[in-house]
Amino acid sequence: MTKVKTTFFCQNCGAQSAKWIGKCPSCGEWNTYVEEVVEKPGKGPASRSGSRSGAAGARPRLISEIRNREEERFPSGNQELDRVLGGGIVPGALILVGGEPGIGKSTLMLQVALNIKNRKVLYISGEESELQIKMRAERLGLNQSDCYILTETRTDNIFHHIDEMQPQMLVIDSIQTLTTAQIESSAGSVSQIRECASEFQKYAKETGTPVFLIGHITKEGSLAGPKLLEHMVDTVLQFEGDHNHVYRILRSQKNRFGSTSELGIFEMRGDGLREVANPSEILLSSREDQLSGITVSATLEGMRPILIETQALISTAAYGTPQRSSTGFDVRRLNMLLAVLEKRCGFRLSVKDVFLNITGGIRVDDPAIDLGVICAVLSSNEDIAVNDKACFAAEVGLTGEVRPVTRIEQRIAEAEKLGFEEIFVSKFSLKGIDAQKYSIKIHPVSRVDQVFTLLFG
Repeated sequence: MTKVKTTFFCQNCGAQSAKWIGKCPSCGEWNTYVEEVVEKPGKGPASRSGSRSGAAGARPRLISEIRNREEERFPSGNQELDRVLGGGIVPGALILVGGEPGIGKSTLMLQVALNIKNRKVLYISGEESELQIKMRAERLGLNQSDCYILTETRTDNIFHHIDEMQPQMLVIDSIQTLTTAQIESSAGSVSQIRECASEFQKYAKETGTPVFLIGHITKEGSLAGPKLLEHMVDTVLQFEGDHNHVYRILRSQKNRFGSTSELGIFEMRGDGLREVANPSEILLSSREDQLSGITVSATLEGMRPILIETQALISTAAYGTPQRSSTGFDVRRLNMLLAVLEKRCGFRLSVKDVFLNITGGIRVDDPAIDLGVICAVLSSNEDIAVNDKACFAAEVGLTGEVRPVTRIEQRIAEAEKLGFEEIFVSKFSLKGIDAQKYSIKIHPVSRVDQVFTLLFG
């Protein structure tokens, strides 16, 4: 009889211990260790994960002997998802999609599964019944599809059906609901998640079948399960959004086949998720009157230029100690820009409350919006509105100089496409660029006080 071994696992980070520990030495969380039974397989029929481990028969090879070949991607039928993945789905890729409950993970993956053409897709659900998935497909208007639905949680039964139908893409909803016979613990435990993900990883690599894993997240916002899960997969996608807004953002936190700086934007509607091809339409608010404290900046998310609106409010400190509050922008960088205005330009902002907001609910790390932030602050402080057809794209240094930013031509072209009449950029950004080919008026500036003179006189 095979000896059964019990081990304690941290349910937060996946750390392992031979005995129970109150505080996890790895992640510092309290009371997260749970005892789980690990059954070692005997000499009988090998498990699926073990039987596939030696199938490849790899041998050491010189790096010069390895032939280069392009990864043949195929489209998912969703341009925003293809953009985040780096151009399409790579055969044999293991992709983890995480997000809060009700944010739209299952809707997104069901839309992708139903939209893929000329490929046999198997959608495996451990959370919903076949009738629920059928009703969702009808709501999406994609009922006439070749996608197969399987409601099962045991990996042995899942791989039995996979061997029978040989699908060309798998969607698992979700990895926390699956269980394997190799581990004697409940579904969602660290060891179950790790072993189930390992089985699908071996299947994806050996057969060249792309596998999408939908994962839950913890209350802190990180993916549930062991951290090892994120290391095992090829791509980690985070689906974000606010339940009070209809827009959703898909970010790539890890991607072995592309960039991690791309993002996809969707609009949640009654008939599913709509792709937002022009993100600037949701980040620029429509207003009839020109108000002070509002500017528009040209930023980049990956290779995509986006125009975002910055709102600033400057008021007298009512309680003696000035407040500094920022939403969507680093508050430490805001303090630095305010210090530049006070030291280099002579504005007394240290005795005033400063509130800054990036509209649309997104967070921006691009330093190219520095100039837009400063102009929004000055506009609110002077109570003079900035021309709503003006745009900004430049970084601001500690000495008050306006510094150049990358891909300035794309930023100028995006502002021109959206109907802006003038754009303020660093004069050092225009080296080797023919400004005459643009219909938008370009203001090359070198210092912050020069921008203030051009805007407010």
